[in-house]
Amino acid sequence: MATTLMDSNKVVILDIRSPTMPVAELDRHGASVKAIAWAPQSYKHICSTGNDTHALIWELPTVAGPNEIDPLSMYSASSEINQLQWSAAQPDWIAIDFSNKMQLLKV
Repeated sequence: MATTLMDSNKVVILDIRSPTMPVAELDRHGASVKAIAWAPQSYKHICSTGNDTHALIWELPTVAGPNEIDPLSMYSASSEINQLQWSAAQPDWIAIDFSNKMQLLKV
């Protein structure tokens, strides 16, 4: 399960079988996280977007614990990214919206 804290730049990944210890804390955004989406083809990949204009794709560790995780890839938009959707039909594509635009990103 993935969650964000209000007005936080962090995404917290929890294993619901042991929710007291986060599997990972993804904290490379420079401002508040706005949206998160799991990859439809992989339980280890997630995308997060936020007020810092970045869309970050992450690969989660297989072992829980305090660790520094860097994103696999990053896209920068021209303004805050409000929403994202990882396509289930075409898992190589992510849709983001910002300002008055929508863009499709090839993963």
